[in-house]
Amino acid sequence: MENQKEKHRCPGEPYEISDSVCKGRQRVNYPKCNVCLEKVEEQSGTDQPKPETKLSMGIFKSYDIRGKYPAELDDLTARKIGTSIALFLKEKNHRTKNIVVGRDMRFSSKSLANALIEGICSTGMNVINIGVVSTEMTYFAVGYYEYDGGVMVTASHNPAEYNGFKICREQVIPVSFESGIERIAKLTQQYHPPRIEQLGKVILNNVFKDYKKHVLKFANNLRHLRVVVDAGNGMAGKIIPFVCEGLPIEIIPLYFELDGNFPNHEANPLKPENVEDLRNKVRETKAHIGVAFDGDADRCVFVDEMGRVIGCDIVTALMAQKFLEREHGATIVYDLRSSKAVPEEIKAAGGVPYRERVGHTYMKAALREKNAPFGGELSGHYYFRDNYYSDSGVIAFLMILELLSSKRVPFSNIIAPLKRYYSTGETNFEVKEKDAKLEEIAKRFSNAKIDYLDGITVEYNDWWFNIRKSNTEPLLRLNIEGKTPEIMEKGKKILTSIIRGK
Repeated sequence: MENQKEKHRCPGEPYEISDSVCKGRQRVNYPKCNVCLEKVEEQSGTDQPKPETKLSMGIFKSYDIRGKYPAELDDLTARKIGTSIALFLKEKNHRTKNIVVGRDMRFSSKSLANALIEGICSTGMNVINIGVVSTEMTYFAVGYYEYDGGVMVTASHNPAEYNGFKICREQVIPVSFESGIERIAKLTQQYHPPRIEQLGKVILNNVFKDYKKHVLKFANNLRHLRVVVDAGNGMAGKIIPFVCEGLPIEIIPLYFELDGNFPNHEANPLKPENVEDLRNKVRETKAHIGVAFDGDADRCVFVDEMGRVIGCDIVTALMAQKFLEREHGATIVYDLRSSKAVPEEIKAAGGVPYRERVGHTYMKAALREKNAPFGGELSGHYYFRDNYYSDSGVIAFLMILELLSSKRVPFSNIIAPLKRYYSTGETNFEVKEKDAKLEEIAKRFSNAKIDYLDGITVEYNDWWFNIRKSNTEPLLRLNIEGKTPEIMEKGKKILTSIIRGK
């Protein structure tokens, strides 16, 4: 048996950990550190091997790996995927050595993370274990410390029975199906245990202090504000108190207890029913603003002081103005579902609007290509060039607080001029023959301006719509916007009738 030792530094007393490795099977002796990683328990192989499970190829999605635990994604599969991710990253960059692993609070995340770590270490790669964190903190660790890639164990906003992996390469370059997940799927399908002399090491790194310093650079001159935060029993319940400590912000917490069973509501703030408690609490406490985060805390949705939900495209327009004050003439990226008010406001502020298709890999690529300081999606993802071109719900939260601090008027007053159009929001329709339906719609509106950047966008003088396919479900997703509520409703009635075949 061989022993390797690495020093671990944390806010408490430093101590040594040992990664005990033996031939044929890895055994990692994890310490317990209540300060930085809470409980990271010993993970070792059992004497009896687990039965083989059939690999479900459906877990390999467009932007991540995700499925039900353990029916579709169990520990053995996670170990194989860990090996495949490490091999893929090595293919992309032969110098790959250190891979970050973080995990959320779901009941299955600890065992999946441990299995994933075993798989990565079986290739000789080292794992930088950053413990229980938000997804954006995993991205931060890869970018800030210049590691070679990262994996976050999370199923984001999905219900409790789901889990999965979000993956990035060096420099926080995202990995999508086309750019890597398909290859990882094939490597997992053809899995063979690696034959190496020296297994990788597990090194703990507490990133919290450096992360806080980083995100606070995006917000200055905050004044006292009363803010309701709904963490949805997700990672924001751990991150927000840490980031806001010492700031003149009065946090009124909702569901800050980490609980992967989500006992109060789904951690998906895009569903209206999941922000009802937030809206009521804002009105009850006369708060200046409210915000709800998703399960892994990389997305957020805001409500004003009257408890009204603010569209994420409107928030994109607001933050675009802030960036253009500092960088006149810069490009701002927005997704094609956004209100026409977004490009109008970007132009009015002296910027260049750049319309992009839906999805974080496309948004991040556009930010890099255009050297854009900021981009936003209707889904509540906000992207920042100076955050390694990645998304951050916490940075968006802090920037809106800074905006509110500087204006010294109610939030509803700030957003009122931007709410000049009327939209349906995104509506889903179950359609089996998606391509045929899109073709039918294109023919029905052939007299309009049409583009095919992502699905079909049809534009008239007084209204427009986009309809696109879901990448993972038999759904068509429809967004409509009009100059008046009547025009919008008329368009909705026409499109609904066509889609449903009536």
